[in-house]
Amino acid sequence: MPRMLDVSDDVRAEIGDAEADRLLAGENDPGSYDCTSCRTPGDSEQERTSTVLFIGEETAVLAFAHATCLPSQIVKVSEEQLQGAVRSITGEGDGAGPGDTGPEQAVLGITSGLVLIEGELHPALVVEPTAPIARAGTTGENGDEFLALLVEQGFHPASGVDSVPPVLHGWSVLLAMGQLHAVLQPGPTGGQPVAWWQAHRPLQVTEGWRAAANKLQQVLVFAAPVGAIGRQPREDLLRDALDKAAVDGALVGCAMPLAGT
Repeated sequence: MPRMLDVSDDVRAEIGDAEADRLLAGENDPGSYDCTSCRTPGDSEQERTSTVLFIGEETAVLAFAHATCLPSQIVKVSEEQLQGAVRSITGEGDGAGPGDTGPEQAVLGITSGLVLIEGELHPALVVEPTAPIARAGTTGENGDEFLALLVEQGFHPASGVDSVPPVLHGWSVLLAMGQLHAVLQPGPTGGQPVAWWQAHRPLQVTEGWRAAANKLQQVLVFAAPVGAIGRQPREDLLRDALDKAAVDGALVGCAMPLAGT
């Protein structure tokens, strides 16, 4: 049975045509796997699966993710971080992965969905990294600081998902031709915005999500630490996971203006 694998041009160029063709033919793919983004099981025979290549200074590791969590892409990390990724992928050690040294190096999984607030459907993005996030320059002795770092950027702790969070000025969600391209943040010197998260390949959103975004001209962005949300196949389950994370104090959020259509 042909596998439902996505191998991006960048990954193909790195691993070679022969290896890419073997993967697509089902010779070397994992069949069942644990998603490197949300850590839940996947099956490349039943659902679209992305190949994600972690590259260090000397070695590289090929991992797999639900296509709805991450596009096929190359992620460059340090050799030390790569060993953490190996432990994460194989389920060994403490699960530290490529996101160890700060959110700019983390692999961020993004899920889109509609969230009902006060009788109106709002387009939302849910961000969850692949691994605990340590502050740059530290070794993670203070634990996962993903939410603390986002609060410092202007995200608000969310005690629930029953009201629209405040707008985070200077940030925006870039949508073009119905596809999600990036989440933008202010440039370091106040110049042009830069990508906080950028899709390796534009991600398709539903017509309902796009219509709600165009109507409201803003997108709600929620973020939670690794393992707090997971991959949810339905929007009602996503909402339940958001509510639980909020109750547990593991959710921050904001509203961002929509850039594009």
